[in-house]
Amino acid sequence: MLRNFPLGVLSGAVLFPLIASTSFAQAQETQTRKHFWSGDWYLTVGAAGFAAPRFEGSNSRIFNATPMISLGRAGATTRFTSRNDNPSFAFIDTETFRAGIAGKLLFKRDGDTADELKGLDPVRWGVEAGGFFEVYPTDWLRVRGEVRQGIRAHKGVVADVSADAFVDVTPTVRISGGPRASFATKDYFDTYYGVDADEAVASGLSQYKPGGGFKSAGVGGAITWKATEKVTTSLFAEYARLQGPAADSSLVKERGSRDQFTVGLSATYRFDFSLE
Repeated sequence: MLRNFPLGVLSGAVLFPLIASTSFAQAQETQTRKHFWSGDWYLTVGAAGFAAPRFEGSNSRIFNATPMISLGRAGATTRFTSRNDNPSFAFIDTETFRAGIAGKLLFKRDGDTADELKGLDPVRWGVEAGGFFEVYPTDWLRVRGEVRQGIRAHKGVVADVSADAFVDVTPTVRISGGPRASFATKDYFDTYYGVDADEAVASGLSQYKPGGGFKSAGVGGAITWKATEKVTTSLFAEYARLQGPAADSSLVKERGSRDQFTVGLSATYRFDFSLE
């Protein structure tokens, strides 16, 4: 069974996953450690290359690359991870349920990102911080939810829900995939999709003031190959269709597209180490 797959990127943001979880079976070992960090750990590093929209809502695509980093305690029993998972730390970790904190790094978006954005107010870089939960109804299905509050880049709240079925077709090859959905509050949509009077004049777009609600729905999947004990590679693809306030934005209607595709390849290498 393949375990502890590296995480990766999602269109519109670069994610630097940092997973550290302790299984129920490790509870006694935890009590005997001299320090919280004592014990055996792994560090996975690599990169992903992918073709994706220039920005969320764009109808043009760009090839990009991003680093991938994953840290965890050796022997953790996480059964499945997805490249869509944001950096998270589990405070509750059982065979069927995990929960803890989660975050997401957001890069700035301005007129240099794409010509379609010229005249719109730039969006500063920032983060989203919040929590996550995972449920394993069966041995081959994981349901995950995240709720995050925007900091600096925007002031809204974003919620993501996904379900992934996964199967190991060989001891080294895993196929996984399932539906995704995203929701957001008014402040998020206003930052990324709103067009006020001044922006309408400067950009030529129609004025638009969004509310909150359904953001996108889609599906994603991956084929992951554990080439060696240390090296893991993956072919992944995602499709999302913008909904509600995002789909109704003049930025999307007049210069963009509701259909958002991402496809790419990744490769990582795992280092094992111990801390006293």
